[in-house]
Amino acid sequence: MMIQHRSRTLAAAGLLAATAALAVSGCAKSETPDNAGGDSSQAAQAAESPESSSGPGCSLRMYGAPKLDLKNAVVGFSQSEKEANPFRIAETRSIKDEAAKTGVKKLLTTNAQSQLSKQISDIQDMLSQGAQFLIVAPLNSEGLEPAFKAAAAKKVPVLTIDRKVNSTVCKDHVAFLGSDFVAQGRRAADAMIKATGGTGEVAILLGASGNNVTTDRTKGFVDQVAAKAPGLKIVARQTGEFARDKGQQVMEQLIQSKPDITAVYAENDEMGLGAVTALKAAGKKPGKDVKIVSVDGTRNAVQALADGEYNAVIESNPRFGPLAFATARKFYGGEEIPENVIISDRAYDASNAKASLGGAY
Repeated sequence: MMIQHRSRTLAAAGLLAATAALAVSGCAKSETPDNAGGDSSQAAQAAESPESSSGPGCSLRMYGAPKLDLKNAVVGFSQSEKEANPFRIAETRSIKDEAAKTGVKKLLTTNAQSQLSKQISDIQDMLSQGAQFLIVAPLNSEGLEPAFKAAAAKKVPVLTIDRKVNSTVCKDHVAFLGSDFVAQGRRAADAMIKATGGTGEVAILLGASGNNVTTDRTKGFVDQVAAKAPGLKIVARQTGEFARDKGQQVMEQLIQSKPDITAVYAENDEMGLGAVTALKAAGKKPGKDVKIVSVDGTRNAVQALADGEYNAVIESNPRFGPLAFATARKFYGGEEIPENVIISDRAYDASNAKASLGGAY
């Protein structure tokens, strides 16, 4: 069943106040040797209220789950992709750190290795091990119905993070925590228009198919470019599957097939960094000959921006632990949780990149 795309103002002001103040309890490792924590306040996720909203949320009573003390609970976390991507490393670490801080009795963690069938079986296995609350980072927006139905049958609430699922709120899952991906695409377009002056030929390195992140980041970018910079022509759209090696391969092909490309919009940093490698190998200067804008906020991308090899990065904050457990406490406290808890994301450019490295992941 398709989720009704409704948003709701966060009526519980306490949730906003609490989550806005939460800082990450540890800094995830990065691919760079420098792993300094920097300003921890830069790493915190904060929820924001949509200006216009409607529709019901979900409460413990509405969901029909038993009351639970998280300190004595078995919580399961299902990660979707292998932890070679800095986003996934930081996300998993944030969940583990906050579970420890909360005093969760037992945290079960699994990794689907980018296989939908494995994520389904992972969730079912955690249920069989006694999981009483589930946090799921979905691989795809569709296909997890068997796992969610198994959780619903056992009255185990499911909180989804970072990707939406096409299932019924307060029946198959409690809520979604994550970014406004359409807005991320629009912000990336604005940054690209600024970097290019609104003219030239741009290629889009698409994320993996089958999830709302790719669809929404594409829509936001394409619509904003069409509305604000008709002189910036989108001449190619090819998937790099959110992977650095794939992004590099696609960029290598595009350098040959579309030699006049002057800009690249990568729907995550890993693909953007792969494009940097391909451009350098071809004798081009990334950030100058070819402008690059991507989404995520990884340490390596922000460093590339500081080094002049990138033009902008729109953050997609992966540190879901504090917000996820704060939301769970509100839920088990009887409060109604909005079906979409949207987080606010920062943006990096040449003016703040060096100073912001400590808060990147």
